[in-house]
Amino acid sequence: MLRALAGGTHRHIRDLTEIITDGFDLTAEEREKRLPSGQDTYVGNRIGWARTYLYKTKLIERTGVRGEYRITPRGLEVLTRHPNRVDNNVLRGYPEFGEWLNKKKSRVSEKTNGEVIDPDATPEESLEDSYRSLRLQLSTEILEKVKACSPTFFERLVVELLVKMGYGGTREDAGQAIGRSGDGGIDGIIKEDRLGLDVIYLQAKRWENTVSRPEIQKFAGALQGKRARKGVFITTSDFTREAREFASAIDNKLILIDGEELADYMIDFNVGVSVINTYEIKRVDSDYFVEE
Repeated sequence: MLRALAGGTHRHIRDLTEIITDGFDLTAEEREKRLPSGQDTYVGNRIGWARTYLYKTKLIERTGVRGEYRITPRGLEVLTRHPNRVDNNVLRGYPEFGEWLNKKKSRVSEKTNGEVIDPDATPEESLEDSYRSLRLQLSTEILEKVKACSPTFFERLVVELLVKMGYGGTREDAGQAIGRSGDGGIDGIIKEDRLGLDVIYLQAKRWENTVSRPEIQKFAGALQGKRARKGVFITTSDFTREAREFASAIDNKLILIDGEELADYMIDFNVGVSVINTYEIKRVDSDYFVEE
């Protein structure tokens, strides 16, 4: 992937897939070989993971066009120093890689190509680790999609998510409230419940840059101007430590939802995702085998 992007070119992930498969001289059978689930090819799955790992380590970056990537100066440096092989051992030399893998897991073993390697794990533990791995990949893909969507679509997405979480009353109520205020740092107002016993003020930012304390202070000031007690600030990026500390220190209840949390909520409440497989884990019913 790094070789395909070297030389200042920028390519869509579809073109990268074709270039990479051609570069390895894969046969038609190898290109079409599918995972046991049948939902994706092995090569497509591995290229997807490679893209995620390289992006999270800042070796490649998005161009601003959906699905399009280019190599970074760091990526060129890595390609020069490791012309034959770039693997997880190379990526571990950069703190971003380890921070990303460790951020949302309590116990996940080293992953290669989406598979968990831990010889001491029980089958149940391996299944759990694989689930966390797949969810981490899904979360990354969702966030990329959200960042690429239009502001109008992002507003509709926020509406859909909040309604599925139990806020906003009906979807029609929520849709009328969000994106209509624009008053002093407030993007919208939504009911806390169907009866409208309380309201929640919203700020939704489809940003790449980290949200700093001044933005949160501005939103908090807007809440005070409305004599509001509750607010939610949603962004596709992240918040600085100072911004989080300020939000937790004020009297008003101010919830900050960053991009990764937004993606997690979308997964949990089935917004923008669909179920492709369901596995039932069964155990022996000991009571059944008790003879009277």
